[in-house]
Amino acid sequence: MNAAKEQAVVIGGGAAGMIAAAAAAENGRPVILLEKNEKLGKKLYITGKGRCNVTNACSRDKLFENIVSNPKFLYSAFHEFDNNCFMEVLKENGCSLKVERGERVFPVSDHASDVTAALERLLRKRGVQIRLGSAVRSILTEEGRVAGVRLADGSEILAGSVILATGGLSYRTTGSSGDGHRMAQDLGHKVKECVPALVPLEIREDWCKKLQGLSLKNVSLVMSCGKKKLYEGFGEMLFTHFGVSGPLVLSASSYYGKAKESADVWLTVDLKPALEPEQLDKRILRDFEDNVNRQFKNALGGLYPAKLIPVMIERTGIDPEKKVHEITRQERRRLVELTKQFTMQVRGKRGFEEAVITQGGVTVKEVNPSTMESKLVRGLYFAGEILDLDALTGGFNLQIAWSTGHLAGSRISTDIE
Repeated sequence: MNAAKEQAVVIGGGAAGMIAAAAAAENGRPVILLEKNEKLGKKLYITGKGRCNVTNACSRDKLFENIVSNPKFLYSAFHEFDNNCFMEVLKENGCSLKVERGERVFPVSDHASDVTAALERLLRKRGVQIRLGSAVRSILTEEGRVAGVRLADGSEILAGSVILATGGLSYRTTGSSGDGHRMAQDLGHKVKECVPALVPLEIREDWCKKLQGLSLKNVSLVMSCGKKKLYEGFGEMLFTHFGVSGPLVLSASSYYGKAKESADVWLTVDLKPALEPEQLDKRILRDFEDNVNRQFKNALGGLYPAKLIPVMIERTGIDPEKKVHEITRQERRRLVELTKQFTMQVRGKRGFEEAVITQGGVTVKEVNPSTMESKLVRGLYFAGEILDLDALTGGFNLQIAWSTGHLAGSRISTDIE
């Protein structure tokens, strides 16, 4: 039985599970990694459009700034195993890295498979037993502590420690089905409602359909609810047939749930953030002087993408056939105001099938932030997206997985009874 007590089981062979199993086995502890899919790291293969944005090379302070839910819970995890630590692990195991715009880190090869291959090399090196096609039905306990797991086929594996790293609900085709949340609830843990995050937004205005496919770069966006600013960012966004998407909007979506359910939420886009209103007005005047005898609808090509011009004209209320020299100062000001405050009302978020991550999960109040161990069941640990932790785009969510996974595994590694 002592041998069984020393054994650790990790449920879930994704990002958090792989690094947790490697850390747990570092001091020679027997570790079994159970993955219900046919391969490890299935979700990693589709992150970053198949390139896998493994982390972000920013400072630790900046890491915390990009955490949306429960950043304080991650102090110990980031302190013990931050982005630099993980980058070293990948390099040591044969995966060279590069840093791109926004300090996003990718494998040099641009192949997510190289990240998984590096982690598999580490797992083999440390003697982790990997069992694919092994779905877990429940976690066994005895007198308030973990005793092992029961698999879907009814067989049991005895263990003194179990790390639950089954992910959230996004990308269900990769196996994220909420199994881990159910297992946690069966053991008495509370699970905060799971909602899609880093997901496109639907807007109420019909004109967005006319802009489908239009990408706007270097714009600023504010999401607000009444006088309260929920999010502010700068970057790239994309119009779709239902609303808006792109990195800027995905990040904003993570704050959408911070508004009251019945409240109106608005997006305000500054199409020319580099120009103050007065500067923009002078710029428009110059464009008008160059097109003095043309119709208003034919004088905006230097200011906006072609697809946006009809919508801008419609929203200003200015007659498109009007000659430029007939445009009044008041009408010009209206154009300036619309350019600096291009507003749209949010109807809601898209579903889990389009979400990058899950917001919500096992409540962190019931987990020890210094060890990732459950406060309710001894020997039970959590790691990754199963927890109520999420961040903005740019590699930060994967860093949460690496840091919490490593912390859980390393605590098991050094805690052999």
